[in-house]
Parts: sequence; structure tokens; C-alpha cells
Amino acid sequence: MRGGTGGGGALPEVRQRLEIGKGRIVREGKTVAILSLGTRLEEALKAAEVLEAKGLSTTVADLRFAKPLDVAMIRRLLTTHEVAVTIEEGAVGGFGAHVLTLASDEGLIDGGLKLRTMRLPDTFQDQDKPEKQYADAGLDAEHIVQTVLTTLRHNSAGVS
Repeated sequence: MRGGTGGGGALPEVRQRLEIGKGRIVREGKTVAILSLGTRLEEALKAAEVLEAKGLSTTVADLRFAKPLDVAMIRRLLTTHEVAVTIEEGAVGGFGAHVLTLASDEGLIDGGLKLRTMRLPDTFQDQDKPEKQYADAGLDAEHIVQTVLTTLRHNSAGVS
């Protein structure tokens, strides 16, 4: 799935030293938090625009590092938003699983936070244009929006 087509957003004009284990907030909102790791950042920002147009104030965070996690940032996002979605090009057991473990260990989901993970499916994908592969995998803006809207309507047990 990797191919050098980017998708992680524009590089800053002035180089900045990245602090290991620290993410950044790219867009600030109040209701939905999208925690992006890797090249899905641009799609997360597109999804945030659509969600904003639907009246859902959306934060987009560029986590930058799977390890060490930016625990302070993740903790803040999970305790100040109604819905949180992680998105990555990893598989089950990746970044989203680490966020879920942190949320579980610290009781961050006990207050009703709706938390979902988006990642590559555990299936073989035929070679194609990256946009098509990401769409087929459910890792594009349209699927991020769909995940958020579905999550707001149902809890994990499917109860409205």
C-alpha cells in the first residue's frame, strides 16, 4: 500500500525539529476528534470539512509517532470530545489498538466516549491506484465521515 504518493499534508516552508513522541493539533474542534497517524492526514482534514458542514465541530490531530504515544494529547482529546476516531495504514494491533488500551487502562471510555479505529483490512488488496486502494480499504474521507456519523447514531452494540 505504500508507494511514495504522500498524502500526509504539505511540508512546512521552514524546517522544524520534531520532538519524539509529540503530535500536533492541525485543526481544533469540540465534538469529534480524528487522530491520524501517517499519510491519512489529508483525508482526515477533508473529512473534518464535511463534518463541520454538518454542524460537527472537528479536531484533527497528527500524532506523528505510534511509539512513544503522545499520551497527554490523546488523553486530552479523549476526555474533551464526544467521538474519537483513529486512522492509520496499519493493521489490527497497531496505533488504534494502543489508543484503545490507553483509553481502557485509564477509564477514558467509562464516561460514554464513542471510540472507533480505522485501519487496513486483514485481506489481500489487488494492486491499483492508491486512491482506489484507500477507498476499497475504507481509509478515505468519505469513510471517515461515514464512521463518525454511524458512531453518533449507535453505540458498539448497535443500540440507538
